[in-house]
Amino acid sequence: MKANSIKGYCRLAAFLMLLFSLASYGDQEVSTQQPLLDALNNLKQGSMSEREQAITQLAGIGQSSLGILQALLDGKLFTLKSDAKLVIGIDNNQGYDISDAVSGTALGAIERADVNKINLTNKLRVSLRKIIGELELSADDPLIRLAAVKAMGNEDDDAVLALLQARAGVEKDATVLKAINVVFLLKEMNSSDKAVRIKAIEALKEQNNLDVVNRLNVMVEKDEGGNYLETDVEVRNIAKAALIKINSRLQLYSTIETVFFGLSLGAVLVLAAIGLAITFGVMGVINMAHGELMMLGAYTTYVMQQLMPNHLGVSVLLSIPAAFMISALVGIAIERGIIRFLYGRPLETLLATFGVSLILQQSVRSIFSPLNRSVATPEWMSGSWQINDFLSLTWNRFYILVFCLMVFVLLLQILKRTRLGLEVRAVAQNRNMARAMGIPTAKVDALTFGLGSGIAGVAGVALSQITNVGPNLGQAYIVDSFMVVVFGGVGNLWGTLVAGFVLGIANKFLEPFAGAVLAKILVLVFIILFIQKRPRGLFPQKGRAADS
Repeated sequence: MKANSIKGYCRLAAFLMLLFSLASYGDQEVSTQQPLLDALNNLKQGSMSEREQAITQLAGIGQSSLGILQALLDGKLFTLKSDAKLVIGIDNNQGYDISDAVSGTALGAIERADVNKINLTNKLRVSLRKIIGELELSADDPLIRLAAVKAMGNEDDDAVLALLQARAGVEKDATVLKAINVVFLLKEMNSSDKAVRIKAIEALKEQNNLDVVNRLNVMVEKDEGGNYLETDVEVRNIAKAALIKINSRLQLYSTIETVFFGLSLGAVLVLAAIGLAITFGVMGVINMAHGELMMLGAYTTYVMQQLMPNHLGVSVLLSIPAAFMISALVGIAIERGIIRFLYGRPLETLLATFGVSLILQQSVRSIFSPLNRSVATPEWMSGSWQINDFLSLTWNRFYILVFCLMVFVLLLQILKRTRLGLEVRAVAQNRNMARAMGIPTAKVDALTFGLGSGIAGVAGVALSQITNVGPNLGQAYIVDSFMVVVFGGVGNLWGTLVAGFVLGIANKFLEPFAGAVLAKILVLVFIILFIQKRPRGLFPQKGRAADS
C-alpha cells in the first residue's frame, strides 16, 4: 500500500515538473518574441522618429528581421485597416496577396483599400539599405553575402566601405572575399596616387567583372572637349592593355556561350528529327504530319499544367510519358488507317500526310482556339547559371540538352537490346529477307511509326519550354527536321545527332552576321551543295536503304 502511495506521489511530482517546464518554455518564447513585437509596434506609429527607432531595434534582433526590413524597403509592408496587423503584401494586379509579417503565415488576398502602406523618408531609406547590407553580410548563405557585397560596392560611402573591410577580416568564402577585394580595387582606381591606380589596374585585369570593364573604358575615353578622362599617359596605356586582355577573355566566353546556344538549338533539332529518321529510314515514308505530332506533345504539356497548376515541375515530368503515348497512338492510327495502303507511292504518301497535318492543326484550333498558349517553366528550369559576369547559361536550354542526350541513349538501347529493335534493324536493312525469315513487317511498320511519333511528342514537351504552344508549332520545325535527317544520313541515328548539333551551332554563329532568316538560307544552300557531293549524307545507311 505504501509502495503504491510513493509511486502516486512520484507521478504527481513528475506531472507538476512537466507543467512547470512547459510554462517556463512558453514564457521564454514570449520573451524572445517581445523585442520583435515592440519594434513592430513602434514601426506602425505615425512618427518618423519612432520608425527610425523601430528600424534600429529590428536591426539589433538579427537575421530574423531581415525579411521585414527588406519588405519595408521595397514598399511591401502594410498595416490592415481592420485590426492594425502588420502584413507583407505582394501585388497581384487586383490587390495584394498578404502574409503575416511575424510568422509568415499566408492570409489570402485583400483589396488595396483595406491596407495602409508604411512610408519612409529618403533618409530612412538610406539608413535601411545600410542596415540590410550589414545583416546580409553576416548571413549564413554565401550567395546572400555575395549579393550584398555587389550591391554595396555601388555605394560611395565610408561607412559601407568600413563594413566591407570588417567583413573581409572574417570572411571564409573565397568568392565573397574576392568580390570584396574587387570593390576596394575599384575604389583605388580613383586614387590621386598614380602608383596606386597602376597597381589596382594590374590586379583587376585578371577579373571577369563588368564593373572593371566599365571603369577601364572610362579611363581611356575622352570628354566632350576631346580630353582624356585619365590624364596620365602611362596609366592610360596600362588601362588600354588591360582592356585588350579582358576583351580577349570576353570574346572567348562569348564563343562558349554561342556554342552552348548552338548545342541547345541542335538538341531541339535532334529531338524533332530523330523520330523522323526512324520512320523515314525504315519505312521510306515522308511524314509531313511529323510537326503536328510534336504539336500534340506540346499541347499535352499545356493540359497537364492546367490539371496540376500548383505542381509545375511534376506536371512537366509527367508530360513526357503522356506526350509519348498520345503521339504514338495517333501515329499508329495514321499508319494503320492511311499509310499502309500507300507504301511504294511516295507522292501520294506525302500528300496524304500533309492532309493529316491540316486536320490535326484544325482540330487543335477547334479545341484550344487559334491563340498561342503559354506553358510555365518550373522553378528548377528557370533562371540561369551565372558562371561569371561574362558567361551565363540558361537552365531550361541546359536541361533540354541533357534531355536530348538521354532520349538518344534510350532509343539506342531500344534498337540494340530489344526484340523490336532487332526487327526494326532487320526490316531497315532488307525488308524482303526479313519477311522471308518470318518477321511480321506490317506490325513492325506500325510499331516503328508509333515509336517515331512518340519521340516527336516528347520533342514537343521540350519545345513547350522554349516557345509558345500553338497550332503552327510543328510547321516551324518540319523543314529543319528533314534537313537534319538528309544531312546526317537517312535512317542513321548517329548521323542525326551529329547533323543536328552541327546545324544548330552553324545557325548560331551565322545569326549575328547574317540575321536569323538569312542564316537559315545559308545553311540550306550549304546542305544542297553538300548533298551534291554526298547524296547519302554524312553517315549513309547500309543495307536496303543503301541499295534503293
